[in-house]
Amino acid sequence: MLFMITWILSIMAMITILVTTLFCFNMSTLILEWNLLEIGSITMSLPIIMDPAGMMFLSTVLTIAASVMQFAKSYMAEEKFLERFTLMVLLFVLSMMFLILLPNLIILLLGWDGLGITSFVLVIYYQNNKSLGAGLITAFTNRIGDVMILISIALLLNTGHWNILSLHLTSSMDKWVVMLIMIAAMTKSAQMPFSSWLPAAMAAPTPVSALVHSSTLVTAGVFLLYRFYPFLNSYPMFNKTLTIIATLTMLMAGCSAMAECDMKKIIALSTLSQLGVMMFTLGIGLPKLAFFHLITHALFKALLFICAGFMIHYHHHSQDLRIMGSTCSQLPIIMTAMLVANIALCGAPFMAGFYSKDLIIESFNTSHFNYIIMMLFMTATILTTAYSTRFSIYTTLTFPNSLAAQYTSESNQETHATLILTSGACAAGAAINWLWVAPSPEPILSHMMKLTPIMMLSLGMLMGYMLCTSASRINQLTKYFNANMWFLTPMSTHSIIPLMYKIPLNQLKISDQGWNEAPQMIFNSNKNSTYLLTQTLNTTLTTQVMSGTLVLVLLMTFL
Repeated sequence: MLFMITWILSIMAMITILVTTLFCFNMSTLILEWNLLEIGSITMSLPIIMDPAGMMFLSTVLTIAASVMQFAKSYMAEEKFLERFTLMVLLFVLSMMFLILLPNLIILLLGWDGLGITSFVLVIYYQNNKSLGAGLITAFTNRIGDVMILISIALLLNTGHWNILSLHLTSSMDKWVVMLIMIAAMTKSAQMPFSSWLPAAMAAPTPVSALVHSSTLVTAGVFLLYRFYPFLNSYPMFNKTLTIIATLTMLMAGCSAMAECDMKKIIALSTLSQLGVMMFTLGIGLPKLAFFHLITHALFKALLFICAGFMIHYHHHSQDLRIMGSTCSQLPIIMTAMLVANIALCGAPFMAGFYSKDLIIESFNTSHFNYIIMMLFMTATILTTAYSTRFSIYTTLTFPNSLAAQYTSESNQETHATLILTSGACAAGAAINWLWVAPSPEPILSHMMKLTPIMMLSLGMLMGYMLCTSASRINQLTKYFNANMWFLTPMSTHSIIPLMYKIPLNQLKISDQGWNEAPQMIFNSNKNSTYLLTQTLNTTLTTQVMSGTLVLVLLMTFL
């Protein structure tokens, strides 16, 4: 079954790539709409939109899904319920397809809510306390976004339609709709202060992580803002607020990744950082470049997760980065693919990430933003290169700290999962730049401004190397502060746990251990009463003996 589904996804991916190329060359959009129900002046319709951006994103999702299913063949080979796992992943991909192809806000909620429900089921797939806790924080955070979408649907009732493409300023509620949609996108794409669920979702199996953190769940918020952008951009506060939040998210994710040693959490935090880059690009008024970076990031991030999954599998499911030394001698093809993905993440010249990041940095340098935002953005970009360099050094140049007797080998089935994504990490940026982004005007820059991305790349590599080789110790409070995502994790979970436990505990004492379980209550009450009575009697008897003795002594003395 898994083999057949992989082939079906691969064929669908190839077809959508051909359709995407056709739409990009013609720069055309096709909208199909069926009227389902009419209530007064309100028409419920089922629209399907096929435009260059949507088809490009759909082809990326299907390509990554096919590679992930190929990877799952070996990673989940010993899984007893492999068919159930495969069907849940397919539901996840289907929900994302609904989100991409349906521009109606009500029907889009099917895909939006479907992503949240299936992600919860997949995160708790390994049924233990840690997975359940991670799944609950993921579900609760995503439910906030679902509620925001539902309220925005109610507020848009005055307009008589819920078509994203034709929203216009028709009522005084529009500023509230903008705020609600922005909060919904922030929860799904894990922007501050809703960031703590994203690293926690690493409790899911690695194939799920590769799909969730590359092209599906976390990118849904960015894609929603991209679809809504003509409507959202009419309010200046949207751009300013989103820019500030995205900058802080980038900086926080970079600092946390520098203090983390869990391999999957480092990659998850790098995803959070790049989501901040996309949101930042939307905030400064460049939606096309934000979508460009979304596509390139999806390709090399899925490749990075798959390579990390192979390394975890071969190191007996250990995720500690410090024991992964000299893995390149054991897994040369996988490690080559991982280095390609890391280089693309850094934005090295002529890799996929370079074409999107370079345009974003150049466009930002020519925009009219204050100096503080510019410095924070550059610092976050340098941190991206630093933790990627640290990641690469630990896995290739350090001494191995794993088991002494360990035999590993690469099979064709495993390396095939990385081939297409490696090609995408190398060439997708140039291809999309020529097909889709090229007509946009290029900024005129000085030599110093043009060399700024290369200087930031070099500084980040030097910083990552010094962090790995320096003997100086980092302040423990600073390390704890960064490892807890600037205390977002305790505030998101520990602050609500006492309240969540206190109410059910009181209910348990009153109901289950009280009236509904009367014999136990009577036994406990009698036990406590008997204990108190016994202690009282013992105390009284002792007191009486001592008092009588004292009276006898006094009588004998005076007589």
